[in-house]
Order: sequence, then structure tokens, then C-alpha cells
Amino acid sequence: MNKLTIPNALEILNRQSEPFIELFRHGTMVVEIYKPIKVDLQQPHTRDELYVVTSGSGYFVNGSSRASFETGEALFVPAGVEHRFENFTDDFSTWVFFYGPEGGESA
Repeated sequence: MNKLTIPNALEILNRQSEPFIELFRHGTMVVEIYKPIKVDLQQPHTRDELYVVTSGSGYFVNGSSRASFETGEALFVPAGVEHRFENFTDDFSTWVFFYGPEGGESA
């Protein structure tokens, strides 16, 4: 798939029971759509990650920091760092981009 839209991604996601689905893969890059229901249960990942919030707002915990987020914002998480979305609105969804080597890229 060379073109992804938010409505199409959410339509694909709604066909399954998981809160995320992989939509595209090229080289080290993986693109997913993520829409947790009520609680974000994810664990730290082994690769660097970029979220681009497509809808909603709430709070984002990234390591020891916690900050509000809203639609349109990009949030970076280095590999291995605990992170989660909290107190998010029911319409919350986000693109997820994993990239780079296992263990993350060096600074």
C-alpha cells in the first residue's frame, strides 16, 4: 500500500480486535495505526518510535515526563523507554512509526 489515509486505516483497524494494526513496512520502517480503548497497555519497544496524533487529546507519559498532547502533535520515544497515553479522549488515535535498528539509533 503506497497511500494511507486516517479513515482507511481506522476502517481496517475496526475489522479486528487488537488496538493497533501494521499497515505498511519498508526497510526498517513500520507504519501502524493505534487506537486504544480506555487504557493504554503497551510496553516499551525495542526500536525508536514516532507517534503522530491523528485525533483526540490527553496526556503522554514518556519515561519520567508527563505532558498533555492534542491532535496534530508528534511524540518521539527512544527504544526501551516506558511510555503510555493516559486520560485520552474516546476519539484518540495515532499513527505509529517504528524505524531504525533494534535498540534504537544512537544520539
